[in-house]
Amino acid sequence: MAGSVGVGRAAPRSSPKRYAGTDPPLSLAGPTMADLQRTAELEKFLVEAGLYEGKEESAKREEVLSEIGQIVKEWVKHLTRKKGYAEQLVERANAVLFTFGSYRLGVHGPGADIDTLCVGPSYVNREEDFFVTLHGILAEKEEVTELQPVPEAHVPVLKFKFRGISIDLLYASLSLSVIPVDFDISQGSVLCDVDEATVRSLNGCRVADQILRLVPNAENFRTTLRCLKYWAKRRGVYSNITGFLGGVNWALLVARVCQLYPNAVPSMLVSRFFRVFTQWQWPNPVMLCAIENDDLGFSIWDPRKNPCDRNHLMPIITPAYPCMNSSYNVSTSTLRVIMKQFQFGNKICQEIDLNKANWSALFEPFHFFEAYRKFLVVDIVADDDDDLRLWKGWVESRLRQLTLKIERDTKGILQCHPYPCEYSDPAIECAHCAFYMGLSRKEGLKKRGQQFDIRGTVDEFMREIGMYSLWKPGMDLAVTHVRREQVPSYVFQQGYKKPSPRMHANQQEQSDGDGTLSPDLEGQLKRKYDSDGDGLAELRKSVKRASVSPPGDETPPHHGNSVSQVLCDSPVKLVSSALCSGALTSPSHDDVTFEPTALTSSPHGSEDTSASGTSCAAVEAVVLADESSKLVNLTCDVEVDTVQTMDVHTTSEFVAQKNGTKVEGIRSLASSNCAEFLEREVLAENMHLSGDEVI
Repeated sequence: MAGSVGVGRAAPRSSPKRYAGTDPPLSLAGPTMADLQRTAELEKFLVEAGLYEGKEESAKREEVLSEIGQIVKEWVKHLTRKKGYAEQLVERANAVLFTFGSYRLGVHGPGADIDTLCVGPSYVNREEDFFVTLHGILAEKEEVTELQPVPEAHVPVLKFKFRGISIDLLYASLSLSVIPVDFDISQGSVLCDVDEATVRSLNGCRVADQILRLVPNAENFRTTLRCLKYWAKRRGVYSNITGFLGGVNWALLVARVCQLYPNAVPSMLVSRFFRVFTQWQWPNPVMLCAIENDDLGFSIWDPRKNPCDRNHLMPIITPAYPCMNSSYNVSTSTLRVIMKQFQFGNKICQEIDLNKANWSALFEPFHFFEAYRKFLVVDIVADDDDDLRLWKGWVESRLRQLTLKIERDTKGILQCHPYPCEYSDPAIECAHCAFYMGLSRKEGLKKRGQQFDIRGTVDEFMREIGMYSLWKPGMDLAVTHVRREQVPSYVFQQGYKKPSPRMHANQQEQSDGDGTLSPDLEGQLKRKYDSDGDGLAELRKSVKRASVSPPGDETPPHHGNSVSQVLCDSPVKLVSSALCSGALTSPSHDDVTFEPTALTSSPHGSEDTSASGTSCAAVEAVVLADESSKLVNLTCDVEVDTVQTMDVHTTSEFVAQKNGTKVEGIRSLASSNCAEFLEREVLAENMHLSGDEVI
């Protein structure tokens, strides 16, 4: 049993010391006085940044967990009696609550949610008993707010707040009639006779426990992980759902570095983290232990046997059976962004080691809107906050698919950077938010004026969004294209000055000849919109309510380059904030002409247009010019290409061309082990090695 102490024979002196991990440590060096000083400074910085919760909040969390534990125990007893079991079994009926994620690892901060797992007996199921009966019990309690069941998720979950603390509650029904109070979830027998959803639900707890067993020093691991999670959020690469890395991914990467440097303190581990993973040759997998196989029949990560595993770009393997790739969401574009941020972190850490920078430099926020000149904007609106929470969750879970589709349909030349932050305009009262995706051309390409038609790509994305089973009237969506100067001011951090739009002296002279809308064409389009009858009057009313990305006072109208509008029998209303402004002129001299046409309807189409609503959208094809600009205010050097746009006319007759190429993936497991690879290519230590170091 874990934690027990026994007496055994002493190991022979010739036996080498055993270490956790797939390979021996790369260095056994301990900290110098300078390392200890830097660690103290780092810990002070993390405290001042507010990353640790107070004793009062910690006590409240424990009380909440205790109350929820009592609720699920009473729930199971109630169901046991209701299902007609003997009173003796009713008395023994039990459910056990486990925690996982940041709370279990000890790296949660103020306001963080608590990932919890309820383990119950075999006769209490997830579909009816958990998502219906328990949901009803929680809904009646005053302490519970924002109750949201997500049964269709990859890992089915009940989300809610209990006395203000966010809870994600999973359920696992095991093949046991009674769950012991001291039940050990780490034993392999818990996976017997359970389905895949239960395995995934159990895996979070099993992985968290295994991570803590496999790191040489839990406290150093926690401080380092807390630091790097904060860094990842500041640099915009913390989000599993968007295609970056989530909490378990960062925990596994930090744990691996802790294994490679078992005697290092947090300041050393942070520096080594960036040094290792800046040069890591993906898709070589990161593993804390050998991949465990079992006779239970569950699929494990193995690209030699599973073709889909060969497409994984950044495999980070969980240490508990069944071993899975925890970072399968990473795409070509997001991997590129992650690696650029690793390079930035490595550069700053080198300066810190040389006393040329302090820790605050490492945590400088990434200026996303400075790094790109063109963006796709996904605007989301709903009738109220509860509907918005549901609708936003669905749309956000599909944004990664939009990135993948654009990569596929442009053969990887047009790169997308989905930013894992949502924005809302405080001046607008309706429930709304917006997500931004930066657009750039793949580095190294010099082809001039190449055009990419992504109207079919966005149309395919819209159709998938339209498959949402819980859609309600008022849930609207728009995908538009904007330039940097059109980005509204409210998205910028307080105290950060928005970039000024670049004006050209000959812009007005060229406006009629270079593709921007002439005044005559603008007037024609505006008259067309104003003369289409009562249907469009209702459309403009809906759009005005749903315009969620208006510009600031000093910015040009947020409309992209144009708007295409049409009446569609679709409950997913593709609203465009461009129609609100009434201005269809383009502020840039490098646009091309466009015309309004129809948009394909959603698969949710209804014969009753009054019920399904009116739809319109503004989507662009992308033109990549052979021009790049060096951004001056970035904390890392990134060259960004200019992205010009033209209007896309999406019609119901248009069929998206599917000429995508498969992402280059894993073709086989690394033939050499991780230590050999690191010795050869990764850890060329920039320091004199002491006698106790192993390389």
